[in-house]
Amino acid sequence: MTQNPIDFETRFPPERDARPVRVSPLTRRLVAPNGGPFTYTGTCAYIVGAGEVAIVDPGPKSAAHVEALLEAVAGERLAAILVTHTHRDHAPAAALLRDRTGAPIVGCAPYRAAERRNIEGPALDAAHDANYAPDRVLEDGETLAVGGATLQAVATPGHTANHLCFALMEEQTLFTGDHVMAWATTVIAPPDGSMRAYMRSVEKLLARDDRLYWPAHGGPIADPRPFLRALLLHRRQREASILRRLEAGDATIPSIVDKIYAGVDKRLHAAAAMVVLAHLEDLVERGEAAAPEGLGLFARYARV
Repeated sequence: MTQNPIDFETRFPPERDARPVRVSPLTRRLVAPNGGPFTYTGTCAYIVGAGEVAIVDPGPKSAAHVEALLEAVAGERLAAILVTHTHRDHAPAAALLRDRTGAPIVGCAPYRAAERRNIEGPALDAAHDANYAPDRVLEDGETLAVGGATLQAVATPGHTANHLCFALMEEQTLFTGDHVMAWATTVIAPPDGSMRAYMRSVEKLLARDDRLYWPAHGGPIADPRPFLRALLLHRRQREASILRRLEAGDATIPSIVDKIYAGVDKRLHAAAAMVVLAHLEDLVERGEAAAPEGLGLFARYARV
């Protein structure tokens, strides 16, 4: 198994007292109580602006978390609720906040069941908030001004087809949702997720000059460009490991996962299988691997 080139940061402490923490002049962070293997310490909701504010990634359907967010913005006007993507650890609290405040939901498009792209296996619709209904969908490059802050949408498909990041232009920072995180790599799960789209989105961020990232799980990334380069290298090394396993005769995703994720928590192997499928989909499209039976979690693959 190839050595991981990424210097992950896993010392991020959750805010146990449900109070917001000011992390910059224009940004406060409040961590939702939904920690777990895929959410780390919980979803980071960010309150942006002063006097008039926006909340980025409000989080899961949690009455206690919504109350904590409302208490955090008491005395201010909640002008917008921004959502990076429609996974259920990010989006459901948006509707609860809109119901309580009247603030519009702005950001990513609603989830639409992806075309299967001839991929056989379990659909992941349950991971998305099917009730998410934005008042305004932001396209790549569109901006929203609130409380002395200007937020710009940056389209970053890959983790999901509808994923957006939001740039805080005054502070040259980027709210990265699940696209880039300091504590772990992002799960790419076809058919909604796409490894090819994800890699292109990472390369897109490399061309930007953001000085710091605020992910939706875990702590900040203070030097984004080297981290992005390491992330791309990690994905390419993972791809090379998959190709080597195919050459060695491992023709199924479970056997590949058992070999190249041998040191990873078994609870994460199902997610790892989806990532391997995403790599294999890309490799088949590029003509470096073959899937005679069609793409799927339980199909057989071969090196070309």
